[in-house]
Amino acid sequence: MRLYKKGDKKLLNAWAFYDWANSVYPLVISTAIFPIYFKSITKGEPVDFLWLNSIENDAFIGYVSSFTFIILAVISPILSGIADHTGYKKLFMQIFCYIGAISCILLYTFDIDNFDLGMIYYFFAVVGFWGSLVFYNSYLPDIANVDEQDITSAKGYSLGYLGSIILLIFCLLLTQFPDYFNIDGKTQAVKISFVLVGVWWLVFSQYSFYYLPGKSYYNVKKTNLYSSKTLLSGFNQLIDVLNQLKTNKKLRIFLLSFFIFTIPTQTIILLASYFGADLNEISWSNEETMQSGLIIAIIVIQILAAAGAFLGAKLSNRFGNINTLIGINVLWAVICLFGYFVSTPFEFYCAAGFIGLGMGGIQSLSRSTYSKLIDEKYSTSYFSFYDVSQKLSIVIGTSLYATMDIFTGSIRLAILLFALLFIPSIYLLFKMSKS
Repeated sequence: MRLYKKGDKKLLNAWAFYDWANSVYPLVISTAIFPIYFKSITKGEPVDFLWLNSIENDAFIGYVSSFTFIILAVISPILSGIADHTGYKKLFMQIFCYIGAISCILLYTFDIDNFDLGMIYYFFAVVGFWGSLVFYNSYLPDIANVDEQDITSAKGYSLGYLGSIILLIFCLLLTQFPDYFNIDGKTQAVKISFVLVGVWWLVFSQYSFYYLPGKSYYNVKKTNLYSSKTLLSGFNQLIDVLNQLKTNKKLRIFLLSFFIFTIPTQTIILLASYFGADLNEISWSNEETMQSGLIIAIIVIQILAAAGAFLGAKLSNRFGNINTLIGINVLWAVICLFGYFVSTPFEFYCAAGFIGLGMGGIQSLSRSTYSKLIDEKYSTSYFSFYDVSQKLSIVIGTSLYATMDIFTGSIRLAILLFALLFIPSIYLLFKMSKS
C-alpha cells in the first residue's frame, strides 16, 4: 500500500471520512432511535438490571454512561502508550471500530425479555465508538500540517453530521412506513436500524483504514505486541508525556478548561434527547407528536452542527483558536440558561438550533486546538489525556444528570449548574490567551 506524505489531500480526506463512518452511532443509536426505543420497551418505568432492582429509568442510562466512561478512562491511556511505542495505532483503532459496529448489529436482539444482554451490547457499542476515537483523533497532527488542522477537523465533523442524517432519515422511513418495506411493524424496523448502523460503520470505515498509515509509517523499534515489556512500555510512555505536560503551561491550562466545559456540553449532547422525550418536561400534545418533534430537532441540530464546525474554523482563522473558543463557551452558557426555562416544543426547537451551532464549533475546534499544542511524536499518548479528560467530564456530567433526576424528579437544576461551569472555563481560556 502506498504511503502518502503529511498534508496529502487523499490522506486528509480519508481521515475525515471516518467521521462519516462512525457518526451514525451517536446520532441514530445514542441520540435518535435508541432513547425512544428504550422508553417504549421500559414504558418509562424503573428497570431491573443484573442484580440491581428498580432503578429510575433516566437515571439508569446516566449511570450506564458513567460506568462505561470510567472503564474507558482506565484502559485508553495504557493502550495509547502502547500504540505510540509500537506504532500499532491503526490496529487499535480497527479493534475498537469492529467491537462497536458488531455490538450495534447485535442490538437487533435487544428487547424487554433480553434486557440484560441487550444493555451489555449497548455498553460495548459505546466502548467501541469512544475507544476508536482516541486513536482516530491522534492521527490529526500526524497527517495534517498546523495550518490545515482546523479546517480538516471541521471537515471530519461536518461529514459525520451530514452522513449520519442520511442514514437517520432512511431509518425513520423504515420505522414510519414499515409496511412499505415489507417489515413486520415499527419494533422490527427499529431493530433493523441498529443493524444498518453497524453495517454502515463497518463498510465506510474501510476507506479510512485503507489510506491511514500503519506501523511502517512510524519510526519505532520492532516489538512483540503481546509481551509484558510492551505493556510496561505503555506505562513508561505515559509517564514521559505526563512529565512533559508539567512543563507545558499552555497545554495544562487548555486541558483543564477543556475538562470543565466538556462536563456541560457533552452531557447535553448525550442526554438532551431523554430530556426532550419526557412529557413532564416538554409540553408535547401526545407521545406521537413528541417522537416526531424530537426527530425534527435532532435533524436541525445535525445540519446546524455542520455549519457550526466550518464557522468555528473560519472564525479561528481570523480571531485565533482560543478567542473563538471563548466566544463559543459564552454561547453555550446562554444555551444552558435558556434551557432551564424551556417547556414548550417551540422553545425546544430553538434550543436545538443553538445546540447544533455550539456543538459543531466546540467539538471541531477543541480537537484541532489541542492538536496544535502537542508533540506529534507522542500524539496518541497526548490524545489519551484529552480523551480521559473528556470521559471523566462525561462521568461527572451524566452522574450529575442522573442524581438530579433521582432527588428532584427533574434535571433542570443540573442544566442551571451547567451554565455556571462556563465561568471558570472562560476564565482559563482568557488567561491562556494572555500568556
